[in-house]
Amino acid sequence: MIRNVVMGRLKPGADVDRLDEGLAGIVGLKIEGMTDVKVGRDAGLRAGNWDFTITADFADVAAYRAYDEDEEHNRLRREIFGPLSEEIARIQIEF
Repeated sequence: MIRNVVMGRLKPGADVDRLDEGLAGIVGLKIEGMTDVKVGRDAGLRAGNWDFTITADFADVAAYRAYDEDEEHNRLRREIFGPLSEEIARIQIEF
């Protein structure tokens, strides 16, 4: 199993409604082998936290690669997450 974890920091004044649209778009992706996906904005419990996260689980490396190369996923990155984000961190963990 592959777990993909993404954390983002928004640019000052970023449109959080647009962020929510992007997060909903990630949840709506239909990728074969994507077994779970969770998204959310920071609850504000500690200063300095990242602003949003995406956690997605994949059956195997091939399923992760399909997600990474998916046209709609890349559109969301290019049109929503990229312009809104000051910084994005990613990691893929294999279990």
